[in-house]
Amino acid sequence: MDGKVLISYIQNGIYFLLGLVAFALELWALVDCLRHKPSSFEAASKRTKTFWLALTCIAAVIGGSSVLTGGGGLGLFGIAAVTAACVYLADVRPAVKEIGNSGRNQGPYGPW
Repeated sequence: MDGKVLISYIQNGIYFLLGLVAFALELWALVDCLRHKPSSFEAASKRTKTFWLALTCIAAVIGGSSVLTGGGGLGLFGIAAVTAACVYLADVRPAVKEIGNSGRNQGPYGPW
């Protein structure tokens, strides 16, 4: 086997794995966005649920198409999709989750 072919296989495998990880992040962001109430987004001052739902859905579609087509690199749209999902998971999710949990009865060790 030629060295160039081996390097090409390894490179394609790495791109495919990166595409799978990116798609998993995008799906996680989409499913988490679906779980929260619309009022929690507005109470946390983080745009609307419709905005974040559309953004994470588009990101998941881009990630899914990248994985299904062989993951030929992330590309500009793939990087934008991963960035949108990561912004949701790192910034919006904790704020919305905190607002959603404040309405429940909380004890010293969690909800009761």
